[in-house]
Amino acid sequence: MNFIKKIFKNSRAAQGGIFFEKIHQITGFKPDNLAVYEKAFTHSSVNKTDENGSVVSYERLEFLGDAMLGSVIAAYLYKQAPNQDEGYLTKMRAKIVSRENLNNLGKQLGLLDLITSKVSQKNFGENIYGNLFEALVGAIYLDKGYHACEVFINQKLITPNVNIERLEGKIISYKSLLIEWCQKNKKRIEIKVEEEDSADVQKYFSSKLFIDDKLISKARATSKKKAEETAAKRAYFALQDEIVKA
Repeated sequence: MNFIKKIFKNSRAAQGGIFFEKIHQITGFKPDNLAVYEKAFTHSSVNKTDENGSVVSYERLEFLGDAMLGSVIAAYLYKQAPNQDEGYLTKMRAKIVSRENLNNLGKQLGLLDLITSKVSQKNFGENIYGNLFEALVGAIYLDKGYHACEVFINQKLITPNVNIERLEGKIISYKSLLIEWCQKNKKRIEIKVEEEDSADVQKYFSSKLFIDDKLISKARATSKKKAEETAAKRAYFALQDEIVKA
């Protein structure tokens, strides 16, 4: 019995060693509190609880990481754009921490490979990558403090991806842009979204975008928000010449 317990203990230690090395490779430093990183990659479907009976999952760390990203990016923009107002800084921060950017970064870092979950990876939506990146940032803050968090965000997000001039012209919400254009030109915009009937585990939503009761575009996605935004993006490019002239 003791021999079996020893083997099991060694097996868990080996798994922890692999996880430790992967976190080390991704962050560039050796974690002090490995448990907080394990929490950052634990899905609620595991039904794991801590010593207080609270559910262990990445979601609380995701919340913390989102706040840390906002803080670090805000400080960066404050220094880089000293002559810009609050509205400009807010828009630029939203562009830098857009779901698209964070999802791409999460993919590049291979974060989904670290998750512990009872849900098949193919059933996760695209946003899981950005969610895990935010959770990782939250874990770094708890383990190493603000400075290490700032260094990590600079190395992984700001330095390789942020170009102020290019970002100034980037559209982060085609839906918002179209609504603004329609309001300005006294046009009526409507986006209808329906959940599709399907036997699949993954839900799908179909959307149709109308301007002045005329169907402009259609889209299909795994979330209502994404279906709306995709339809809006297609409508924008269909009406681009007209919008640009305005």
